[in-house]
Amino acid sequence: MRRRDFLSGAMGLAVAGLPVLPALGASPGWRMPDEGEHHAATWMAFGANDQVWGKRLKAGAQESLARIAQAIASVEPVYMLVNEEDYDVAARLCGNQVRLLVQPINDLWMRDTGPVFVKQAGGALAGVNFNFNGWGEKQEHDDDALVAGFVAGRAGAATLESSLVLEGGGIEVDGHGTAIITESCVLNANRNPGVSKARCEAELRRLLGIEKVIWLPGIAGQDITDGHTDFYARFCAPGVVAAGFESDPSSPERAVTQRHLDILRKATDARGRRLQVVVLPGPDYVRPRYENKEFAAGYINFYVCNGAVLCPEFGDAAADRNTKAILREQFPGREIVQLNIDAIAAGGGGIHCTTQQQPA
Repeated sequence: MRRRDFLSGAMGLAVAGLPVLPALGASPGWRMPDEGEHHAATWMAFGANDQVWGKRLKAGAQESLARIAQAIASVEPVYMLVNEEDYDVAARLCGNQVRLLVQPINDLWMRDTGPVFVKQAGGALAGVNFNFNGWGEKQEHDDDALVAGFVAGRAGAATLESSLVLEGGGIEVDGHGTAIITESCVLNANRNPGVSKARCEAELRRLLGIEKVIWLPGIAGQDITDGHTDFYARFCAPGVVAAGFESDPSSPERAVTQRHLDILRKATDARGRRLQVVVLPGPDYVRPRYENKEFAAGYINFYVCNGAVLCPEFGDAAADRNTKAILREQFPGREIVQLNIDAIAAGGGGIHCTTQQQPA
């Protein structure tokens, strides 16, 4: 069995000797790279628990997490946070390619709890702590609130503090100054009461190098995230966006996804380019084993890693094939890897939600 790593978040920072930079003292020139730029590693969390997931769904989620981690580990290093009591299960499922770090966690959504990594032109790396608050105080998060600082420290990065509360799944960037953000999430009173678009944009400009924000309405209260961007629209390349569309006229997502398409098709990015929008439809049906009302049956939540794109397959053969073909066209030179992550989808998330990239 591999050596266990018991460093706490505070110890990790102390050992690294890295500063925690206050909001007003952050160094200028930070930029959030596009997900498709080369990674040093991917961070994940083996955090499904009985209270949130129930025993049956927890077991399936853990198997799905291991499947994702193994696929990524074939092309880049993967670091997985794990509660001490789950270490043996994680070691058995993930295998020797995945490095396990014992650290208290509440849940598995590293995209939201982990730091948003940024770089400077000179190569300095930092992790932004966006003050995770359990998606607007909806879920217990005492341990997950410490994950951003812990991961940044273990990655050898300084921590940048922010005045905003948001999650990594709520912001999508092209690496060239453009961001897509949902109002329903970031401007929600359960995260940033009284914060205007202008104030939000100024903070994102300072920390992430964002020059232009394309605001999508999203839907507040429809799910625990209040409508994260990474289930609606993703950059495939600068100027090219993959967007979801809900074809079911009875779905509450139908009108909002049509509105998103209208906004994106009229939008320009920070360089003045009109966006090219590629529609990525969802499946018509999913496998019945884990199907429930929370099931996140969309393909937009893919993850771009070194040489590959990971996306789900739901058992709708035609839709799965169509998704693979579209992503192959949008990401030439990368292998398109489709995975069964049904148990994670049943918990309301996807592959992207479980990961956080550390740029090289």
